[in-house]
Amino acid sequence: MFARWLCCYALVAVVSTPCVSALAQEAPRVKITTNVGEIIVELYPDRAPKTVANFMEYVKSGHYVGTLFHRVINGFMIQGGGFDRSMIEKPTRAPIPLEANNGLRNDRGTLAMARTAAPNSATAQFFINLVDNSTLNAPNPDGYGYAVFGRVVSGMDVVDRIGSASTTKFGALADVPVQPIVITSVVLNPTVPAQESSHPVTSKEAADQRSGKAARIKNDMTGDSFPAVPPKRP
Repeated sequence: MFARWLCCYALVAVVSTPCVSALAQEAPRVKITTNVGEIIVELYPDRAPKTVANFMEYVKSGHYVGTLFHRVINGFMIQGGGFDRSMIEKPTRAPIPLEANNGLRNDRGTLAMARTAAPNSATAQFFINLVDNSTLNAPNPDGYGYAVFGRVVSGMDVVDRIGSASTTKFGALADVPVQPIVITSVVLNPTVPAQESSHPVTSKEAADQRSGKAARIKNDMTGDSFPAVPPKRP
């Protein structure tokens, strides 16, 4: 009787193990809620471990709540996570090593890290590709490429809506949406509480952004994080 019970227990253990393993290996997801809709992204820690860990730390700290999608180029990408509603660049942690050469491509709907011209300079800013941007893949366009670390699994219609927003120039920044597109909450998987925004965009803030009259703005944008805009086809 004991032997039969032991055999059944072993069978259950063998059958159950793959399920536990599958759950342990499930890719993390992040829900990004904006004032124009929700975007859910899936992250790839197996392909870009340092980049994913860095992004998740910013998510957990609430860094992204209240930041803007401050750079929108239709037919290219939308970029956010660096500036608050007053177009003040938020402080960040130390930059991370570039993980662009991980086999992931800057295709439509993928999530990648923005950086300066220096390869190992990414901090908090990220972008979502609106189209297949092969020019951003390693080693292009500068010999390094841009590190992809996830993809949109829900809300690509919201991404496209953001991508079609009217833009203007704001101080030293170009391609800034006329109507601010704000990240109002960020949730890492279902078990982590959302970092809710308690400060909706006011009409005055929208007017200030359009007129370039925010309280402060970083004038020297040589260190601004960006993916380089590909040259226009002839």
